[in-house]
Amino acid sequence: MILIKAQPHRSSKYTETVCCAGVGRDRKWRRQYPVPFRILHEDQQFKRWQWIKYDFVPPAGTDPRHESQRVLQETLVSTSIMKREERAHFLAPLVRSSTEEADANRDSLALVRPKRIVLRAHDKPKDDLEYETREHKKLADQGSLFAMDRQVKPFTPCRKRFTLDWVDVNSKSHTHVCDDWETVTAFERFDRLYGEERALRELRQKYEQQYFDAGLVLGFSTHSRRNIEYGSRNQWLLVGLIRLDETNQAQMMF
Repeated sequence: MILIKAQPHRSSKYTETVCCAGVGRDRKWRRQYPVPFRILHEDQQFKRWQWIKYDFVPPAGTDPRHESQRVLQETLVSTSIMKREERAHFLAPLVRSSTEEADANRDSLALVRPKRIVLRAHDKPKDDLEYETREHKKLADQGSLFAMDRQVKPFTPCRKRFTLDWVDVNSKSHTHVCDDWETVTAFERFDRLYGEERALRELRQKYEQQYFDAGLVLGFSTHSRRNIEYGSRNQWLLVGLIRLDETNQAQMMF
């Protein structure tokens, strides 16, 4: 069941890929990488909370994270959506109090419920945005985004970079760059409807008030090249802002 979809990134080896992750029916994490998401057929593309099935092989290279799986693209099938009323109970055992607890559990994927959040938007430098746009166009021009019977348009990078200031249950403050694709998509939708100024207000209201008041967890993944020795601190990347009710664990039945 998919929980995490990071923004599309260029890869010299895999052209354009998305790092995805989810939880199996056994409540164990799986990381799906690389996924050429925008090249998938429409009936293969998936949303957050959607169950998928696929065959896989171990990841290539030096990825030591035991949750990682290299998806065989042609086998991927998207199926049903998990019902909203089932989500909190299903995921409650995976919610950590902090990234330090995730380190202690030797996790490379984690959900953390924050005590406070502030979402900030920053203009990308013009040169950086132009470079990103040019490089994504290059992929399309080279035919790297060819999907069977159609040519996929180059990915248009968002002109904003988002960061999240947040406080964990131990009152420790953190700041992370937000690489959640859903967050960026929400901003771009609001921007088309209302313009930038109101779009940013709507985005902050969505996450800081609506999601946070109803229940919010942050999805984190370690970096494959910076995942240091288990038992030590990892570099955690923020890859999901996820609406999730709180659950009274004392009442849970397994």
